[in-house]
Amino acid sequence: MSKSIFQLVDDLPTSNITTMALRSLDFVIPGEWNNLVGFENTIRAVTGETDESIIQQIGDRAVYLFNDRSQGYQRAMWLYQTVDKTDYALGAAALANKVGGKIPLMGGLLNAITPKPDKAQTIDLCLKLVVELVAFCQINGIPGDSIGDFVASLGEYSGENLMRMTALVCFDGLIPLGPNFIMQAQSIISGLGPKDLEQNPTFGSISDSIPGSDSGSKLNFIGQSFDSVKGWMGNFVASKALTPQKVTTNLQGFVQIADDKVDYLGAFLDVSTNYFEHTGTQTLARRLIERAVAEI
Repeated sequence: MSKSIFQLVDDLPTSNITTMALRSLDFVIPGEWNNLVGFENTIRAVTGETDESIIQQIGDRAVYLFNDRSQGYQRAMWLYQTVDKTDYALGAAALANKVGGKIPLMGGLLNAITPKPDKAQTIDLCLKLVVELVAFCQINGIPGDSIGDFVASLGEYSGENLMRMTALVCFDGLIPLGPNFIMQAQSIISGLGPKDLEQNPTFGSISDSIPGSDSGSKLNFIGQSFDSVKGWMGNFVASKALTPQKVTTNLQGFVQIADDKVDYLGAFLDVSTNYFEHTGTQTLARRLIERAVAEI
């Protein structure tokens, strides 16, 4: 990992397409996510500490823990980054000069993006879910296949963790796959073979981190993970009365999108946001700071 944790947190954007997209989800989890940026700022916010020397000690300890390769923090950070990277480069290049005001979703950008077939979109959704699970295990120092511990923790999710799962449900589930995305994804997963996974570039990048000895057993783990989380996702969508239309309407506060181009919205979010990396960096910073405080 080339950057230290404090650089990663210091370099988080205060405003870009990712943060605007996440802010559009405030209607789902009002006031839950605050875009904490800057490492020292995060230490102050998490601990309430004002003494400079103690802030320094906490920061030093957090950096030490992140750098300790026997811990899972760097691995978790890499997973958050990698699951977003596959598409993001294309979108970032296309959108580099568009931030400010509403982003028009038309013209040249649409030539660069195409909605993914449902199968590819489902694999994406499932891989993000598995990254969330595996990163959770890495951060908490538990075995990487602890599906039960992860599902139990979902009920306790708040802040940036809850925002990441909300974005997963809305941006990788509801918008691209529709209101019945859980059932649809489940039927697609049940028809997948190891070859389908092996052709997916994201799977190629992260497969070593997914429990299982070969693509078949990894596919099995992915299916089990989705199956375990579908209850939480279904309850979340029902309790918040979420629909693709509601999510799209709130997104239209910053993306100017013609009604006949709504099909492109999922692909647009895919290539122009890195919400897993952004909120994952915030999750890691918080976890490291809390642990550092406990240890000094």
